[in-house]
Amino acid sequence: MKHNCTRRSFLKNGLGITAALLFSAAGGKYYSERIETKWIDIQHHTINNNLIPKGFSQVKIAQFSDTHLGFQFQLEDLLKTVQIINRLQPDLIIFTGDLMDRPNEYKLQNQIPPILKSLKAPLGKFCIYGNHDHGGYGSQIYRDIMYASGFQVLLNSSFEVKLINGESIYIAGIDDAMLGKPDVGKALADVPKGAFTILLSHAPDYADQTKLFNVPLQLSGHSHGGQVQIPFYGAFVKPPFAEKYYEGFYQLDKTQLYVNRGLGTTRMPYRFLSRPEITIFELNQEG
Repeated sequence: MKHNCTRRSFLKNGLGITAALLFSAAGGKYYSERIETKWIDIQHHTINNNLIPKGFSQVKIAQFSDTHLGFQFQLEDLLKTVQIINRLQPDLIIFTGDLMDRPNEYKLQNQIPPILKSLKAPLGKFCIYGNHDHGGYGSQIYRDIMYASGFQVLLNSSFEVKLINGESIYIAGIDDAMLGKPDVGKALADVPKGAFTILLSHAPDYADQTKLFNVPLQLSGHSHGGQVQIPFYGAFVKPPFAEKYYEGFYQLDKTQLYVNRGLGTTRMPYRFLSRPEITIFELNQEG
């Protein structure tokens, strides 16, 4: 009799554990697919550098990245993103690539510019190509949408951001490392020596090349922060050109690199311990 009770208890406990694991798995799937993917993390950072002109101290820059419209992130999410960024009142806005997941298949292209055009930034809006922007014959599609949205598309080129007092910084952008032809030298060709420059590169690992040019700051995306991070293991997904640097700040010689986790998802519709991100940088003249 005692043996039967023990057996029944074992089976009952086993079923209980199995049920708990199934419940946890179902709950984890719901959380990673429905909750964390919508739970935007607004990061605030100060960039200290003695090359920053005094007039640019306290200038705010908003970076967003990797929306991948059409996969999981939709137009209503883009509108929410724009509303958040506008509430933060940045002076300058940067988008670091991968607007649509599959540009040539996205049917609502004409609805994107009115949303992005409503982003307000008195010092300008800038963007670069990501690998998905080139994919699916999307290069011209992306360029047309971003120009219609009021963005400067930087393709191995730079732009001088100038204040009324004559002080300036430069925003430079290179082509995507996977499907494009990045050329840092060409992007920096018109930048005066000693000017504070922000280099935009969709691929963060390309910083190993840009650091050779002593660029003060590189802003990147692409990695999605690994999209799913496993405790004691780290990032689950590290795409090419985001295998070394996939989240947050890195110091590479004189180049400071920041990798934004992006807003959308791709390939799998989950995020875990890698919340979607909007980043606000405040410039500060060091010293």
